[in-house]
Amino acid sequence: MKKQILTFLIISILLFLGNFIVPAMMNPYLFMILIYCGINIIMGVSLNIINGITGQFSIGHAGFMAVGGYVSAAISFYVLMPLLSLFPSDNTILSLFFQNALFVASLLLGGLGAALFGYLVGLPSLHLRGDYLGIVTLGFGEIIRVIILNLDFIGGARGFTGIPAWSNFFWIYFFAVAVVMVSFRLLGSSHGRALLSIREDEIAAESIGIPITRYKVKAFVLSSFFAGIAGGLFAHFIGYLNPSSFTFIKSFEAIIIVVLGGMGSISGAIVAAVITTILPEALRPLQEFTRTDFRMVIYPLLLLTLMLTRPQGLFGNKELSDVLPFLKRKKSP
Repeated sequence: MKKQILTFLIISILLFLGNFIVPAMMNPYLFMILIYCGINIIMGVSLNIINGITGQFSIGHAGFMAVGGYVSAAISFYVLMPLLSLFPSDNTILSLFFQNALFVASLLLGGLGAALFGYLVGLPSLHLRGDYLGIVTLGFGEIIRVIILNLDFIGGARGFTGIPAWSNFFWIYFFAVAVVMVSFRLLGSSHGRALLSIREDEIAAESIGIPITRYKVKAFVLSSFFAGIAGGLFAHFIGYLNPSSFTFIKSFEAIIIVVLGGMGSISGAIVAAVITTILPEALRPLQEFTRTDFRMVIYPLLLLTLMLTRPQGLFGNKELSDVLPFLKRKKSP
């Protein structure tokens, strides 16, 4: 545990330094792709807790991202920005400290809002399995989007503008690293083993005394919290939110990340998030050359080919530590 905390602190320091170096070294377009990679890593790893580790079938993850994004953005816009104006502005360091502290508070509140919705949805619906659970979560995602469309104080159909652009390279990858490390800790714990047993056989897990509904709800709430964090980071990076950004297509993008990387593989989710973010943009020169947008034809064909040739995904249920000996971790007792 101490070693992991030390590792996290070292990574945080490197990210803090990178926050000054990386944006200066990269052009804005590549930097934007890098930022979206970090957000999609959080989305993919968070959904992997439900779909991969617990073995449930949720296809409404964009709804939790929307809740977290809009709650965080509304808190920042209506509460924190007026509060920040009360602090002295002559001291730049002090102002930056308060700004970042308030930003983290808004992200956590957005994550808690998403976790609350995850609990409200998960408690009654996680008695269902398979396709039925998928339909319920898909319906929830669409209900959230329609509700947002009719809330004028957060912009409604025209979108929510004026969100402070507080997200940066440091915070996005700080939370990405935190989500990944928490997921690894969960996977190696007794709670993680209970979730894996539910994935393998719910009846057998229940027969040995594992409260499967309670563990499912816990996984749903944790995953929703992380998705809400991703939504808040997204909102504070682009400074604008629109309900069209959180349709079921966004949920399917997260599912593609989990399936492509390998169900239950955290390392696979990370790699797949990077691939699915970069690949459509890497195919953009083809669009300029042919003057026809073949990207959305080639991109699905590549994914389909991979699924046919390797249906278990890139990593299957393995992690990088299973392939690279120097990354092997000690098993929890």
